[in-house]
Amino acid sequence: MIAPAHTTTVTRARLVLVAIALGLAALDLGLKAWAERGLTDGRYVDLGVIQLRLAFNPGVAFSLGDTLPAWLVLTLTGLIITGLAVYTWRTARTGTRPTRLALGVVLAGAVANFVDRARDGVVTDYLHTGWFPTFNGADVYITLGAITLILATLHAERRATHRTERGAP
Repeated sequence: MIAPAHTTTVTRARLVLVAIALGLAALDLGLKAWAERGLTDGRYVDLGVIQLRLAFNPGVAFSLGDTLPAWLVLTLTGLIITGLAVYTWRTARTGTRPTRLALGVVLAGAVANFVDRARDGVVTDYLHTGWFPTFNGADVYITLGAITLILATLHAERRATHRTERGAP
């Protein structure tokens, strides 16, 4: 029996989401492992605008919650990631390509930081600007994914408003 085209499209979209999330998470985890080995004893790499410099964050964004027990931070972020994964999986059926991509990228960042934190209770950071807290690739994924999600939502709302104004269904 041949699957309907819609089912095949949804399956393909979900597979792409999983590949994006796993691939980007693996990339960030690899960079974190490199940073932990190569940026020890205060060593850093100066790239001009940004430095590769090792730091560890026991909290979440901007070190919020850094005094909370690691098990609590892990539990709460795990619950949030589970909810995000379910939402992302379901959105593959109806979401636009930019929305699906944004959710996959956010999920990648969340999973990478979760896996990193699960090892020893802290997240490894390696991108340092001097004027902003040190961060990592997973943080970049979450930020860029969230911005893309907001822009995709605003664009979809603008298109819907435009269609309504023209009298289209």
